[in-house]
This record gives sequence, C-alpha cells and structure tokens, in this order.
Amino acid sequence: MNVKRLYLSVCGGVAAVALLAWASTPYVDYTVNLTHSLPGTAYAVQKGGSFSKGDLIAFRWHGGATYPAGVTFIKRVVGMPGDRVSTTAGICRVNGEVIGPLKPTTRAGIVLTPARDGPIRAGEYFVATDSPDSLDSRYALVGNIQQSAVIGRAHVLF
Repeated sequence: MNVKRLYLSVCGGVAAVALLAWASTPYVDYTVNLTHSLPGTAYAVQKGGSFSKGDLIAFRWHGGATYPAGVTFIKRVVGMPGDRVSTTAGICRVNGEVIGPLKPTTRAGIVLTPARDGPIRAGEYFVATDSPDSLDSRYALVGNIQQSAVIGRAHVLF
C-alpha cells in the first residue's frame, strides 16, 4: 500500500469517528479522566436515565477545592435514597459497609469535613471511588449528588 493511500485511509477513518461522535452528542457526552481515582482514561456518558448502586455516573461539579464549577466528575453510586451514612472513627460507611477512610485534608492541603450522618434524601446519590484520595461524598465539600447535577451513566471506553 502506498503512503498516499494509507494517509487517505487514516484520514477517512478519523473523519468517520469524528462525525459519529458529533452526531451522537444529543445522547452521549465524551470526557477524559484526569485522575487515578477510577480505571480508564476516556469515558462515554449516556445522558439521562435512572441509576442503581454500582453504576458509574457523571455529574457537574458545583465548584470548590481546586476544581472550577461545571467540571465533569465521574464516581460510582454507593448509596441511594433511604440508605444511611455514618462517619465514625475516621471511617465512612453506607448501611454499615465501609466506603473508605476519612482524610483531614486533600493532597492540595484543603481541610476536609466528613459528610453529614443520616439517611440519604430523595433525589440524591452518595458517590465514591475505591481510591483513598478520591474527593467524593465522604466529605461535606462534595456531599450527596443532586439528581439535577447528574449528566448520565458513564462507560469506560479505554
């Protein structure tokens, strides 16, 4: 295969992928994971829908810490409305299941306050990752995620 034909083939493939991504935007968002709190680098976010424990969801960050408002965060749903959150002895739990340790500060030195103990309210999700450094619902800064902030279910592309 000559170089010109290879170039045209690659350009055609890139154009086809770009056109497909653009055409799907009413239904799907695409985002990149910039931290190590979740596996995967690129995600497709299926807009809307309902969610269950274990689902990865993407939501708009309200702003705070070192992240500006509107940044897309992806976390796993670990608590649903009616589930009970407790933060005792430096550990966060949902319905008695350990979610992770509670750190006093972020890696950037921002003071962290534990999440509010008690039931998760209707229209909210408690989200977290397995990373001990994850900025998630274990902390009041994040809190429970309002349904109105949720973009949709996230799927790892690679």
